[in-house]
Amino acid sequence: MKRNISVLLMMICYCCFSQENNNNSYQLEGSYFYGNIYNHNSDISHLINGHPTGAFLSFNKKTFGLKDWEKKYNFPDWGLSFIYKDLKNETLGENYGLYANYNFYLFKRNLQLTLGSGLALNTNPYDQDSNYLNIAYGTSLLSSSFIKANFIKNSIWKGLGFQTGLMFIHYSNGNTKAPNTSTNSFLINAGLNYQLNYKNINEYVREQDLTNYSEKIKFNFVFRTGWNQSDVIGSGTYPFYVFSAFIDKKLNYYSTLQFGADLFISKFLEEFISYTAIAYPEFNLSGDEDYKRVSLFVGHELSIDKNGILFQIGYYVYYPYEFEKRIYLRAGFKRYFYKNKLFAVVSLKSHWAQAEAVEFGVGYRF
Repeated sequence: MKRNISVLLMMICYCCFSQENNNNSYQLEGSYFYGNIYNHNSDISHLINGHPTGAFLSFNKKTFGLKDWEKKYNFPDWGLSFIYKDLKNETLGENYGLYANYNFYLFKRNLQLTLGSGLALNTNPYDQDSNYLNIAYGTSLLSSSFIKANFIKNSIWKGLGFQTGLMFIHYSNGNTKAPNTSTNSFLINAGLNYQLNYKNINEYVREQDLTNYSEKIKFNFVFRTGWNQSDVIGSGTYPFYVFSAFIDKKLNYYSTLQFGADLFISKFLEEFISYTAIAYPEFNLSGDEDYKRVSLFVGHELSIDKNGILFQIGYYVYYPYEFEKRIYLRAGFKRYFYKNKLFAVVSLKSHWAQAEAVEFGVGYRF
């Protein structure tokens, strides 16, 4: 355990300090938060009996326009965040999360919008013998994301500033194991920030960029996979495969529009259909119904340097077995390689508030 922590600290230090520019600027931020768990599913009502509290810590590198994307996004920060959250319920336990995040600034840098995604560790997940009431978290390891909007003032006195605002945190295991009703929390937060080298802050580079970033229509092929489980506890975890083909049109530096199709081959659904046919004969199922699904989708990708934040909404056009809603959502993160043609993607597919799978994929754009 100590060796793993040492390796992690070395990696963080490398990412933070081995930059091209030696005159870097870093900021520390700490906040306390308090709020409510949103009752998005009546099944978790028995778990909402307190007001979650916790701490938010963040270490960020500031940008000054040395790269085009920094100027395009009004000189954002990027870094790592840690969240400790006490859910104020013995059944739910506590969550410890580590996130990668971006801080974006609006209204003369008085409004800070933070987006973060990462992993969290829950201290008291579901156990059929000792903790059968925790239907929110079926596993200790959870995927997690947060959005934070703060009024912020930096370097008011010797590098010290403050921030306060609203925060949303989501925890889910992406249906890798049932149960997984997940939790969503709305919180208020307040705290302090500190500029490490406040006496030597760089000047912002504001040269106007006249580059035309629009492109012709491109073709994309993506393969995604992972593993998940139906909502039937103990039904087993199975792999899934998603084959996607779509076209996209880059409009400008920021936005790319998408249109395409998905083929879903979800082995958990095959097992679920067989189980339902036996357990509920009144549904008149044979158990041999086709578990494959085909959809059409539209989407948008927000470009940030070599990264992309994607959002898609799809509709099943081939839907032989009715499972969840016919409309689904996908949100994810992409990283481009090799002349921006090859990319890796991690995404969460859901039917509104009900997650179906965390998808890991690779794709090619040409």
